[in-house]
Amino acid sequence: MMGLTVPKLLLIFAIGLLVFGPGKLPLVGKSLGKSVREFKSAVTEDEKAEPKQIAQSNSKTETAAK
Repeated sequence: MMGLTVPKLLLIFAIGLLVFGPGKLPLVGKSLGKSVREFKSAVTEDEKAEPKQIAQSNSKTETAAK
């Protein structure tokens, strides 16, 4: 299994520094962090809403079967 080791992370950082430059790299990191946070919150909201949706669909099918 290939994991992210320190040398690999340093290589990724160096390539990012070359591509985006030292001025834009903090902005790219900030945007990436914000995107990850929004994705995580959307996933947790979906996980919280899923049991409610299952319960609602079960009650609808039970009432339809009667």
